[in-house]
Amino acid sequence: MRIRVIPSLLIYNGGLVKSVRFKDYKYVGDPINAVKIFNEKEVDEIAIIDITASREKRSPDMRQISEMASEAFMPLAYGGGITNVEQIREIFYCGVEKVIINSSLHKDPELIRIAAGLFGKQSIVASIDVKKDMWGTQWVYTENGRKNMKMEPVEFARKVEDMGAGEILLNNIDADGTYSGLRP
Repeated sequence: MRIRVIPSLLIYNGGLVKSVRFKDYKYVGDPINAVKIFNEKEVDEIAIIDITASREKRSPDMRQISEMASEAFMPLAYGGGITNVEQIREIFYCGVEKVIINSSLHKDPELIRIAAGLFGKQSIVASIDVKKDMWGTQWVYTENGRKNMKMEPVEFARKVEDMGAGEILLNNIDADGTYSGLRP
């Protein structure tokens, strides 16, 4: 079995950040430079997520997406602020191979089904954020880990697969940025 390396870059107000448990964002540089560095490292794929776009009800920054895609020598996935098929189409025209959808999974689940039908399941990634409650039960969260959707992760993963997602990006909020692996 070959290990695939797929770094996830977080964009916060246009800059590259590192977070701890979906909080405490620290600016770490320019996303374009990070893409260039990962080109040199020959990673298998790269995921870029604008973590403020949905919260600010802002559309994806197509100029920045285009710039990052033009620098990437590996397949690129983009997420953040995606609310409709036209945005997805434009993101693909920018040179991105996959879109990552999180907030719209909850607000407009039909978007996944439509997008998978138009562009193929292989290009649609469902991002699922998971966190334990005070009793140790894992739940699906949205809005950067602030809103508990009262859904179990496995059940929700099956649901998004049925909707048409070709891949799932699972984010463990409790372990994010802690260097402890997927389980804290």
